[in-house]
Amino acid sequence: MARRSVLGGLLAAGAASGARAGQWPEHAVTWIVPFPAGGGSDMFARPIAAHVTNRLGQTMVIDNRSGAGGTVGTAVAARAPADGYTVLVGDTGLTYAPMIYPKAGFDFDRDFAPISAFARVPYALVVNPARLDVATLAAFIEAAKKEPGAIDIGSAGLGTVTHLAIGLFEARAGVRLNHVPYRGGAPMLQDLLAGQIGAAFVLVSVIAGYVKSGKLRALAVASRRREALLPDVPAAHEAGLADFRMTTWFGLFAPARTPDAVLDRLHGAVQEALGDEGVKRLWREQGAKVELESRADFARFVTRETERWSRIAKAANVRME
Repeated sequence: MARRSVLGGLLAAGAASGARAGQWPEHAVTWIVPFPAGGGSDMFARPIAAHVTNRLGQTMVIDNRSGAGGTVGTAVAARAPADGYTVLVGDTGLTYAPMIYPKAGFDFDRDFAPISAFARVPYALVVNPARLDVATLAAFIEAAKKEPGAIDIGSAGLGTVTHLAIGLFEARAGVRLNHVPYRGGAPMLQDLLAGQIGAAFVLVSVIAGYVKSGKLRALAVASRRREALLPDVPAAHEAGLADFRMTTWFGLFAPARTPDAVLDRLHGAVQEALGDEGVKRLWREQGAKVELESRADFARFVTRETERWSRIAKAANVRME
């Protein structure tokens, strides 16, 4: 009798949980963006959140919780109830963050369920021609080999994707550069424009206007093919550097064990938003692209990215205390 009573209670609880998932959302949903307002994660999340709000009839609230390379807000999302009312806007850097932040407080692969990608944006290697007058990627590599460590190349900070990009580039090209870390991408770009540093990896959407005006020179885009915003700039493999891809991506995640019914509703609403003509136009202006895909496809992509970036982070031997 006791066993039947316990089993009956578990089945009733499961049924109640399923019913609640079926009625979701019954109130506002918090989208934790673990970076400051105005950054890439925030910029891509807000238009999608607005569409999902209209689609589901409840407000999607953006909550910017920045700090420690995105790990502060991510840890908060990881500890949230798995009921669909708190989700995370994640990006590339969070896949390897636990490896370089010993106190990150989460395991990205274990603690989150992928829902949908928002956007993928490639980086380009750019130089200030007044500081470093090289016209091609081959010439850049040749100059770096001639004087190891002489070329100053900036990053958005220790442990960021742009920091790891420098390490990956050095390994692939067989060169040594002088890494200059900044406290964010904005001050790095200002110093690049001012000629305080010679080179940097910057998102194509950020530097396209400066390249067209001649203030900066793009040597290669770190993607499989040329980008519409910079049609005259070769992809890295075209410029002679094979197997060098550097793309950042943004997407939506929920705490692990969130009901599938909730994940499916969110996935469908996000995919519908990505098909909106206004969103697609905005993405093109930002040099971003996204393939409409299933939850399973996105989950496989995130697994591959986690493995890839963790290897890069390990090779770079970056640790943030």
